[in-house]
Amino acid sequence: MRNLGEIRTDIDRIDNEIIRLFKERMDCAKEVGIYKQANNISVLNQDRENEILDAVEAKGGEYGSHARLLYSNIMELSRALQYNIVGSGKALKAVIANAESTLPSDNIKVGYQGIKGANGHEATIRLFPNGSAVNYKTFADVFEAVDKGEITYGVLPVENSTAGSVSSVYDLILQHRFYIVGALDLPIDYCLAGLKQSELSDIEKVWSHPQSISQCANYIARNNFDSTPCSNTAIAARDTAIEKRLNVAAICSYKAADEYGLKILDNHIQDNDLNTTRFIVISKNLYIPENANKISLCFSLPHVTGSLYSLLCRFNSLGLNLTKIESRPIKDEGFEYLFYLDFSGNVHSENVIALLSQLSEEMPEFSFLGNYCETV
Repeated sequence: MRNLGEIRTDIDRIDNEIIRLFKERMDCAKEVGIYKQANNISVLNQDRENEILDAVEAKGGEYGSHARLLYSNIMELSRALQYNIVGSGKALKAVIANAESTLPSDNIKVGYQGIKGANGHEATIRLFPNGSAVNYKTFADVFEAVDKGEITYGVLPVENSTAGSVSSVYDLILQHRFYIVGALDLPIDYCLAGLKQSELSDIEKVWSHPQSISQCANYIARNNFDSTPCSNTAIAARDTAIEKRLNVAAICSYKAADEYGLKILDNHIQDNDLNTTRFIVISKNLYIPENANKISLCFSLPHVTGSLYSLLCRFNSLGLNLTKIESRPIKDEGFEYLFYLDFSGNVHSENVIALLSQLSEEMPEFSFLGNYCETV
């Protein structure tokens, strides 16, 4: 049996040979890219790739599946090189080049779901202190108002650190494909608020938004409360004041409790002390600040085995940090999905714009949703 040092010496020798051959293969891929550019040939040739991968797996013996994975990654990198050579993504680059860098923020109308005192209202006035906050009944109403030009922006919750994604908002994002031009991470601190005459011991039922109920699930269970969902936390507070039931309390913000004249029965009732909701700003116009640090995309995937893995490989090869990936079913398409993806980056980076250009050419249903600053 050879000792470890001898084995590692062989590994180093083999690795050096693999690197030499990899560089040689990439040089060939570059030549292919130049040829395709000169002859106006599409970069992706799925039949050719499948043929190579099948042959590699067959030749790989007991390591066949591993060999296929290795070559899938090599092909992703080769294809990325060729996309750069042929100058992919011209339409996307033009859209980005024409984007303004400064968001209008004075004398504008900004929509949110709910009523005064809701978390959406708080996020709106933090993001646009000089704007006019306009409330709407549903998330869909906010999107429609942006579409009609009634408001300049819409502010919507997309994710909570405890309860997870707000699926209905992601569905609307993928439906409308408006631009995302800003984001805010808003700390969420809930109280239990009831009538002035109520005591904590009187409470049997709590009213709130389903996300808020989820964020306080342990507290609710610990106190044996029944929970009733409402369309908004501030609406729950308002209705608690209107209904005047001693055994009912709202899970809401402190501002909502004050706004509707309720008594604070308990403080900081969320299950997670670091409870935070991420809000986004949607717009029909694209704005990209110079210091933008987050990019959002949506797309579907090609009908190819391992296509999601291959996509993630590209981000990994460039050292880009994915911060969110969300899949939503495509209506009337069976088990077909659209993907929403966030990652850290700026479109003025050469590697980032090259990757976006490649994806815009290759991914079905691709939309660039924006490059923006996320405020914490």
